[in-house]
Formats: sequence, C-alpha cells, structure tokens
Amino acid sequence: MKIGLTIGKFSPLHKGHQYLIETALQEMDKLYLMIYDSPETTTIPLTVRAGWIRALYPQVQIVEAWDGPTDAGYTPEIMKIQDTYILAKFHDKGITHFYSSEPYGDHVSKALKAVNRTVDLKRLAIPVSGTQVRSDPFSARMFVHDIVYRDHVINVVFLGGPSTGKTTLAEYLAQKFSTVWMPEYGREYWDNNQVNRRLTTGQLVEIARGHIEREDQMLLKANRYLFTDTNALTTRIFSYHYHGTAEPELEDMATHCVSRYDLCFVCGTDIPYEDSIDRSGEINREIMQKQVLADLHCRRIPYLTVTGSVAERASQVCAALASLQKFTNPWRL
Repeated sequence: MKIGLTIGKFSPLHKGHQYLIETALQEMDKLYLMIYDSPETTTIPLTVRAGWIRALYPQVQIVEAWDGPTDAGYTPEIMKIQDTYILAKFHDKGITHFYSSEPYGDHVSKALKAVNRTVDLKRLAIPVSGTQVRSDPFSARMFVHDIVYRDHVINVVFLGGPSTGKTTLAEYLAQKFSTVWMPEYGREYWDNNQVNRRLTTGQLVEIARGHIEREDQMLLKANRYLFTDTNALTTRIFSYHYHGTAEPELEDMATHCVSRYDLCFVCGTDIPYEDSIDRSGEINREIMQKQVLADLHCRRIPYLTVTGSVAERASQVCAALASLQKFTNPWRL
C-alpha cells in the first residue's frame, strides 16, 4: 500500500491545502493528516479546523496534535524536535510518502524514510498562503471553501418581543458595515400562509427551517458580519404562545441556537409600539419580551440589551463588536 502523510495548522483551510490533500488522495491508498493546535498562530480551535477537513474529506485519517511543538523554523534543534514528534506519532503507520508544499518536506520525509512529495511549492497552481487568508479572509473569499468562509463570519442575532426594533436595527447595521442582513422569514411566511391570523405547529417548524436555510445562504454573502433578525427561539415562543406546545424538530432547532450565534442582543421595549396585522397588541409585546428573556436565562445564553434610538442602539452594538474576535470569549472584558 501507498500510505501518505501531510501535516499543518490549516489556519484556515484554503484551496491550496485542498489541492495538496486532493493530490495525495488521488495518488495514495490511504492518507493521514495531522493538524496542530497552534494557539500561538490562530484563535480558530483545532476542533473547528479538523471539522472542516472531516466534512470535506471523510476518507482522510485525521490525527489531532494537541501537544504538538510550537517552535517553527529550520535550525537543527527545531527540525529535530519536529521530526521526533512526528516519528512518535507515525513510526508504526507505514508511511511511504510525505506530502507538503513547504521546504520542511525534505527533513520530515528523511526522518520518516518516505518519499518527499512536494505539491505546488511555488504556489503557481493556487496562489494563496495561510498568512494571506488570516490577514483578511473576506478579501481572500475566492480561496476558501464555503464552510470555512461561513465560520469566519460573526453572526449577530437580535431578539425581543414584537415591535422592538429588531428589523430596523439589523438593516441599519448592515448598511453601516457594508454587509447583508437576514430578515425575519416568519413574517414573509405568515403573510403567505396564515389562516384567520394563525399558523399550525407544523407551519411554525417550516418557518424555523426556512429561516435557517436562508440564514446559511446569507452567511456566504456576508462581509465579516451577518445581522440576523430573530431565530428559532422566537418561533418556539410563538408556538407555545398560540398552541401550548412545540414540535420536536422546532425544539431541536431552538436548542441549536445556543451555539449558532456569536453575539445575542435583546431589543428593549422603550420605543413606541407599532401595530400591524401580524401582531397581537402592546400587552402581548410585554409578555413575549418577558418570555424571550426567561428563555435566554434558562438556556444560559449571554446577551446584551440595547435601548434608545436606532443610532444609540447601533452604537451599543458597535461597542460590543469592537472588542469581539471570532472564537474567543465575547464577554472577556
């Protein structure tokens, strides 16, 4: 058997990496890929980076190097440290070919007694580097897969009772940051499907499902931020409000909201109530506002409340975004 190995941080995975992996898969019977934790280089967790590769190349055998050496370079001492670590992981795996697009392929392949298979060393086939993508993943959009790009976008969700300014704020911020926003799909669905101003529990599932599908599409169009107007947590509240229950699929989608968003803001009720055919009055706004807050507390979802004019609310959101880095604790300050 021809058994290949490639290593790296994949921070983030880009099309140059994919070209290397796909070349190895075409040439080898089996391929190992070792991915380093590398907290000194990237804040993207190893599990996220490994997840991209598992999703795109399930046939690759991934080894997560949580304790891998952090020193990089070509001094004899550093090369020995790297070679020793790799040999400890793969001495019994029968590696026949070592794949890389870097000069270290020479010394690693010798340590493994394997063929040194370099791929696109001069970056002629795919003119991109990890440093380039890390510096501005949004300008380098053409060089990263959709699942990688999506995970770089900061998804900001606005919750609150009816007529609390969620739509206005999401649209305002999208214009401010030259990006897109995700309108509330439920409003469009209600207009087209309501009967006597009501929807069934099954239709509420369709709203949550349709909202997520559209949100996924908007994440791929976003520039750094996506501002999202409500989510499945709100749909679940409406289901209980009108029916006293929610379908299991809707419950699952609501649960998934806990990890789906990077920041959660609750829009306050300090603005005048604007009635419309799909709303049930100012009293219900206050009730649903309490339900939104109670649900966030029960699910242990951190949030900030924004109040005041649209500009004042936007300023509060911008202050939170200014200190936020993807995959870090948003409340670390």
